[in-house]
Amino acid sequence: MRIALYTTLALVAFAFNSILCRLALRSEAIDPASFTSVRLISGAVTLITLSYFFSKGGNAKRGNWISAFFLFAYAICFSFAYISLTAGTGALILFGCVQLTMIATALFRGERPRILEWIGLAAALGGLVYLVFPGLSSPPPVSSALMAAAGVAWGFYTLRGKGSGDPLADTTGNFIRSVPMVILISIPIISQMHLSSRGVLLAVLSGSVASGIGYTIWYAALKHLVATRAAIVQLAVPVIAAIGGVLFLAETATMRLWIAGLLILGGIALTIFSKSK
Repeated sequence: MRIALYTTLALVAFAFNSILCRLALRSEAIDPASFTSVRLISGAVTLITLSYFFSKGGNAKRGNWISAFFLFAYAICFSFAYISLTAGTGALILFGCVQLTMIATALFRGERPRILEWIGLAAALGGLVYLVFPGLSSPPPVSSALMAAAGVAWGFYTLRGKGSGDPLADTTGNFIRSVPMVILISIPIISQMHLSSRGVLLAVLSGSVASGIGYTIWYAALKHLVATRAAIVQLAVPVIAAIGGVLFLAETATMRLWIAGLLILGGIALTIFSKSK
């Protein structure tokens, strides 16, 4: 029950990151670079505070620079992508690419796919191509590419967190190391930044709660989930995000999104279930 609770809370946190980011950027309450900076900094501050009381290790001694880079790359691409994407579409592209990254990594490590796995991969790739293929209702290509890059980065971040011995300390260390990265990339565009109290509040909620605490819970759940099961459960995030987008952002779930979603999630699920068998 504890693992099921951890996993559910983490998935809800993932979906609400999409909703909070879209909510902030759609109303132009904050720019993408500032949203990312506030998100990572507030996440680091929150985690430092929590790890001071609860972690077995030091704040910065755990974690590593490679994981921090994947966290930073995911966060910055995620924010800029959501300038033009709806919450559901963005989450679908993001977690479709997360799963494809994890599957591709397994292939690279020498795993031999079965026929059902190849069919699933083809269906998932076909769904992504259909979603972003030029057309009246297709999402903007640049935003789609940025969200795909965010998905690849998050996929590697997830894979690297599988063996975490102290989820809170590791997540804290990764967030701390990501702060100088986001500050460095923000310096050249500092004149274009704009912040409002509403935008900062949404970014802090995303960083402190949905990201900092949410990712710690996810790392804790990963210790008890096999890789295939960890991949499967993340397929629920686009559905949660799409529902949240309709409820909180008055977004419309288009037929193109539903068809692409069925192809991507169904194909990936087929691949993963075949692999687990």
